[in-house]
Amino acid sequence: MLSLFGTLNLAARSMQNQMTGVEVSGQNLANVNTVGYTRQTVDIQTSPDINTSIGSEGTGADVVAIQQAVNQLLNTQIQGQQSTSGYWNAQQSALQSAQTSLNEFLNGTASATSSTTGNSTTDTGLSGQLTAFFNAFQAVATSPTSIPARQALVSQAQTLATTFNQINTQLNNTKTAINTTLGNDVTSANQLLSGIATLNKQIAVAQFSGGTPNDLLDEREQDLENLSQLATIQTSTESNGAIDVSINGQNLVTGSQVTDTLQTFDAGSGQILVQTVNGGVNVTDSGGSIQGSADARDNVLTGLQAGISNLASTLITQVNTIQNAGYSLTGSTGADFFTGFNSADIAVNQAYVTNPSLVQASGSATATGDNSVALQLANLATTAQSGLNNLTFESSFNSSVATLGDSLQTANNQVSNQTAVSNMLSTQRSSTSGVNIDEEMTNLMGFQRAYEASAQLVTTVNQMMQTVIAMKAA
Repeated sequence: MLSLFGTLNLAARSMQNQMTGVEVSGQNLANVNTVGYTRQTVDIQTSPDINTSIGSEGTGADVVAIQQAVNQLLNTQIQGQQSTSGYWNAQQSALQSAQTSLNEFLNGTASATSSTTGNSTTDTGLSGQLTAFFNAFQAVATSPTSIPARQALVSQAQTLATTFNQINTQLNNTKTAINTTLGNDVTSANQLLSGIATLNKQIAVAQFSGGTPNDLLDEREQDLENLSQLATIQTSTESNGAIDVSINGQNLVTGSQVTDTLQTFDAGSGQILVQTVNGGVNVTDSGGSIQGSADARDNVLTGLQAGISNLASTLITQVNTIQNAGYSLTGSTGADFFTGFNSADIAVNQAYVTNPSLVQASGSATATGDNSVALQLANLATTAQSGLNNLTFESSFNSSVATLGDSLQTANNQVSNQTAVSNMLSTQRSSTSGVNIDEEMTNLMGFQRAYEASAQLVTTVNQMMQTVIAMKAA
């Protein structure tokens, strides 16, 4: 049977248990808005009983652990979801930059033969500039000897050429920005790998010493989720609590050691890819923002830039071929209207800029009022081009716009869907691991009342001991 001193010890331990509960609830409340914090709970277990002549008698309770309210399955699902979200967010960002480069409003799926279906275009965009360019040739055909009409044609041609140049430059800038982003992602990933390895060591040491490093576990989980945003990772847990990390089967972190890191490399023509340093494993096809950025650059943006460059090249060839056979107001012939080869360097013949009368719009060297060449050039607006998959110039551009618009719409939809899934998983985790203020306040009241009751027990035992001492003195 417990003595008075044994009961006093029981009451003192009970007070300590409740005090620990108050401290843990206070910790939870202090971190209610801390990102990645996992709610902690006090694990109180009954102390071993002692056998007495009247049966087993309890000896109170002890705090055996401070545990995290964690659902590891949800954490794993969230890591995978972070990778998917990272992929589509990177895609969306890159494609929105491409949209800005085109100066076209993209809204859904466009017809390859119409600028009014789905994706719409603007007068300041390339589609509007093409229309204005061919209309300017029609104006020259209407007034073959008009210098102002020719000046307007040359001016519009310069605007068109400049638009081609700007689109090419901006798409190149977007690709360069993506390459920079990939480099930044590699730096971030390597820092996270180093942080995970360090935390593995600290966690293993703490658990070997019998501790429960909850805050370190939270920090490591955040690093794992941040790494998952960059690439799809695979993890496995060691017996000492350390987590090993790999990508595409290549081990990157084993225990407290970083066994491999990431690096960028140029696969040719400025195509920056990501691989592991030691294993040479490609990371650019492993999900996350790294793959999302690379896919947007190498698929949609590269295809878009090639299509627009081919459009410019075909325009240069067709306009020059027809115009070279014509005659200017001065009787000259054989000069190119456009210089350059594609969207990167297309420009208007500087001689025409200086003297618009040199534009070769006539089919006759002597008949200055002849407009046959100008009409042929104006009719190019509605002529299907074999080099453009039998589409007209404007339809070809609209087809490129449609492809970008479809890709952007897909990315937007996926971002929206993945956001909904992420919110659902986060809500599920919060219901288990998040801090609920009302619940913590209720726990605090419970610990407070239990503490007061335990203190009352100490008072009672103290009075009983004084009574015994008084009896002895008497």
